[in-house]
Amino acid sequence: MSFAVIQTGGKQYKVKAGEIIKIEKLLDSKPETKVEFKEVLAYGDDKTIELGEPTIAGAKVEADLIKNSKNRTVLIFKKRRRKNSRRKNGHRQQFSLIRINKIFSKEGKLISEAEKIKQETKEVKTKVKESAK
Repeated sequence: MSFAVIQTGGKQYKVKAGEIIKIEKLLDSKPETKVEFKEVLAYGDDKTIELGEPTIAGAKVEADLIKNSKNRTVLIFKKRRRKNSRRKNGHRQQFSLIRINKIFSKEGKLISEAEKIKQETKEVKTKVKESAK
């Protein structure tokens, strides 16, 4: 099973083809578009591994952006005892949900590819809705 280690949003992720991961929000990105990650730190499989210093030039990972959204609310509550002083605040961190499609080596050779998503289910749902009208 092939994998790659990519860097995005100040964090590093170990990804495999077909995997869906939640990353820091990608700026200027719209859902259902292709995204390329060129900061590949390492890639390989069970037998061999290629490490970069710090990145591998030419290697890339292709992914589809599924959606941009926000996480659940994290509450920040500060209280100072005996002073009737309290402050309640909340934060919702934005994220992007992506699906890894392809992993390429530094020579541009395809290392691993995800299975195709069946579009038939979406087509059937739209036909059912149209027939209901």
